[in-house]
Amino acid sequence: MDAAISHYWEQSDQFGHAIAYLLLLMSLLSWTLMLSKAWSFWWVRKAAPSIKSFWLAPTMTDALTLLRLRDKEKIFLTLAETAVSAADRQQLASTLSVDSGISEVLMRALRQELQSATTRLENGLTILASIGATAPFVGLLGTVWGIYHALTSISMAGMVQIDQLAGPVGEALIMTAFGLIVAIPAVLAFNAFNRINRITLAELDGFAHDLHAHLSRQQENNAC
Repeated sequence: MDAAISHYWEQSDQFGHAIAYLLLLMSLLSWTLMLSKAWSFWWVRKAAPSIKSFWLAPTMTDALTLLRLRDKEKIFLTLAETAVSAADRQQLASTLSVDSGISEVLMRALRQELQSATTRLENGLTILASIGATAPFVGLLGTVWGIYHALTSISMAGMVQIDQLAGPVGEALIMTAFGLIVAIPAVLAFNAFNRINRITLAELDGFAHDLHAHLSRQQENNAC
């Protein structure tokens, strides 16, 4: 295998080398993203159970402190802090006799933070999907170019025997294999991260709904 790769590299031209370097770059980029996202999602999923503990805390201050300790990625924490901050600002506005609607203000703040969290969670997934979709075709392009280059060399040398043709063609197929080696982990990681994203976003949406209901009810009680 090593000899075939070495021989293919020696026989290939600059275009063939460029395709190989492109596949290498795609592989490095995809693995960097996969490891980074896996680490990030591990912390996110580890923090998810703390939502239940959040609602068991005696005060909102204690609940936020709990999230600060457990939510290293600050996905749930930022949402809670945004909601509490919006509610506090609106309470101050009400005290100053400024016309306000706590429900609308909270809804707007939570919606904006959910959009921000969604962007953070989905960051890098488009690149993974693109690598998974295009790497096989980049490898196939390398194979086609390698076969063309081999046939041209054989034709110029006047060699037409099948055994002399099989070697260069077989070596050119290595590029297709490399393309698949790059693409398969990227596709598997993309599907796994997408599933984690759906679960996390559903939990965030539920958490936002509960925060909205709790803080709105709290403000109404304070107003009475």
